[in-house]
Amino acid sequence: MGGTVVAEVPTKRGRGRRALKEKTPSTNDANIIIATPISPSSEKAAQVVPSKKKQDSKKQQSFEKELLEMQEMLQQMRLEKEKTEELLKVKDEALKLKEEELENRGREQEKLQTELKKLQKLKEFKPTMNLPVLKDNEEKKDKKKKGCSEKKRPSPPYILWMKDQWNEIKKANPEAEFKEISTMLGAKWKTVSAEEKKPYEGIYHAEKEAYLQVIAKEKRETEAMRLLEDEQKQRTAMELLEQYMQFKQEAEKDGKKNKKEKDPLKPKHPMSAYFLFTNDRRAALAAENKNFLEVPKITSEEWKNMTEEQKRPYEEMAKKNKEQYALEMEAYKQKKDEEAAHFMKEEEEQMKLQKQEALQLLKKKEKTENIIKKTKQNRQKKKQNKDDKNSDPNRPKKPASSFILFR
Repeated sequence: MGGTVVAEVPTKRGRGRRALKEKTPSTNDANIIIATPISPSSEKAAQVVPSKKKQDSKKQQSFEKELLEMQEMLQQMRLEKEKTEELLKVKDEALKLKEEELENRGREQEKLQTELKKLQKLKEFKPTMNLPVLKDNEEKKDKKKKGCSEKKRPSPPYILWMKDQWNEIKKANPEAEFKEISTMLGAKWKTVSAEEKKPYEGIYHAEKEAYLQVIAKEKRETEAMRLLEDEQKQRTAMELLEQYMQFKQEAEKDGKKNKKEKDPLKPKHPMSAYFLFTNDRRAALAAENKNFLEVPKITSEEWKNMTEEQKRPYEEMAKKNKEQYALEMEAYKQKKDEEAAHFMKEEEEQMKLQKQEALQLLKKKEKTENIIKKTKQNRQKKKQNKDDKNSDPNRPKKPASSFILFR
């Protein structure tokens, strides 16, 4: 038993209790606390509490700032949205206006197209009638301005006498001006006797009579021409209407547009050197089965690559053709001028015939007017005679009828 070892059983340690600190330290303890230096760990612990508070306040401030910024952003977004909406409205209105303009333009274009079609149809209409050769008032005015033979007004006797006396007074007073000479002549005219004035007055009266005759003739002619013009206008209007109606019926039947007729006598414009070359090459290219669209491309490339010596014969030919064309055009223009002159002569002759016709019409009109005037005068005379008879007091009265007596 002496060899047996008894193991020591571990005893449980009792949990130690800490001593409670006094809430109110004694004077000695207080002195000890004051006397003991504060360790850095304790300082750090003391600093932790205020730093947390600062952080919380900073966080709160930053959050408030962010809120304010967000509110400002939202406000800006609202304003921008309103602006964009306004801009969109304006754009919509502008688009609507443009659409309306386009619609109106489309309508106008349609109208123009219809008018153009009408004009094209009218262009095709060629009346087969000789329109009357009647000149406008503007043409007459232009002729008068150019210095056409028109009777001048007769100058009075004083001016005729002044023309005779002017040189004499000018020689006597060479330094005198126009005004002074005219005053001298006026004073001298007052002293001229009636016998001296007689020859000038005779010339004046003769010129006046001739002038009045010319004016009367011109007035008569103008009146006659006006009558003829009115009659011819009515006649031509009726003829044109008939021809246009006939043309319209034919156009509706055919439904085809007639091409503008060219003058067959007008010489054709000469071809250029390049076109002469293409005419030469066309037959060869057609033999190679080249398309009509490919021919101009090939010929243009070949013409570009050709030298001046190769181009020269075509250019010389083109030059000769151009000279020939110029000569032919001169002859053509000369012929046209001759035709125009001949046409002008015919117009003048036609005008003479029209004047004669117009004068005959005027005579007829005057005759009818005179007949109407005479009939009116005769009626007035008869009426006057009746009134005179009725007004005679000695004339016996007409007896009353049986009916009037019965009443």
